[in-house]
Amino acid sequence: MNINNRVTSLLNITYPIIQAGMVWVSGWKLASAVSNNGGLGLIGAGSMKPDLLREHIQKCKATTNKPFGVNIPLLRGDAEDLIKVVIEENIKIVFSSAGHPGKFIDVLKKNNITVCHVVPSIKFALKAESVGCDAIVGEGVEAGGHNGADELTTFALIPQLVDAVKIPVIAAGGIADGRGILAALALGAEGVQIGTRFAVTQESSAHPNYKLRVVESKDNDTVLVLKKIGMARMLKNKFSNDAIAAEYSGADAEKLKELLGQKRERLGIFEGNVDEGMMEAGQGSGLIKDIPTVKELMSRLINEFDSSLTNLRNFL
Repeated sequence: MNINNRVTSLLNITYPIIQAGMVWVSGWKLASAVSNNGGLGLIGAGSMKPDLLREHIQKCKATTNKPFGVNIPLLRGDAEDLIKVVIEENIKIVFSSAGHPGKFIDVLKKNNITVCHVVPSIKFALKAESVGCDAIVGEGVEAGGHNGADELTTFALIPQLVDAVKIPVIAAGGIADGRGILAALALGAEGVQIGTRFAVTQESSAHPNYKLRVVESKDNDTVLVLKKIGMARMLKNKFSNDAIAAEYSGADAEKLKELLGQKRERLGIFEGNVDEGMMEAGQGSGLIKDIPTVKELMSRLINEFDSSLTNLRNFL
């Protein structure tokens, strides 16, 4: 893989591979390992208070001299405080999600921060471009965690985004190997954001139970739940069955919020409760068969990409 394009230039990285900023998964160990191996590591601030985010940033700085960034869900009540930490710690790359991309864009650009925003559709992509974002991440419904209500798939979404905007498009959702990276670039994306595959590495802070469940999963072992209150994709378990049963029985948003309760993501991903936790994972889980180091995984992704490209050329 020898790719020099707008994404590698914008982020100053060797490979156009971004590790998603996932809650309870993407701490300094994972982010620094990805950056040290040529990709872009992201610290997932969605499960951090400002002081903890600062700690992870400082530890990441101590373990890599390569670029890394922070993912910030903009709907968080303390998003402004998280952004203050990012600015104070001189972070130069922010991936924003789950909220209006223009909410903090002025202060971020004033501090010379590169901003990439996660979008599920053309409407939100155009909004991100119009307010000044430097790139967008087009995330298909195959992705783990929270998804767009229109349920657009990565294969359908990415080429439409590429046609609709002038800024670089990064593809996300269902990408778990080098074949997926090649396919995303063939659709016009200039980079990929990979979540679940990086969540199941040795440097990930996810619980061993979570990692094992992903390794054991098959093609149809994820499901979309809680569509009335913020649709999310997760591994099937008792909680997902309960949530689906409640939805089918006509439970309103208030009842579903009561069922969801507090800290379900932490319970599943970080504490490893495979029955009652929210085990967020993407449809690419069925491709994941081991728990490598990030170094091993990055090498594998690059080799798979090169091999797939060679095979495609031979086929043509």
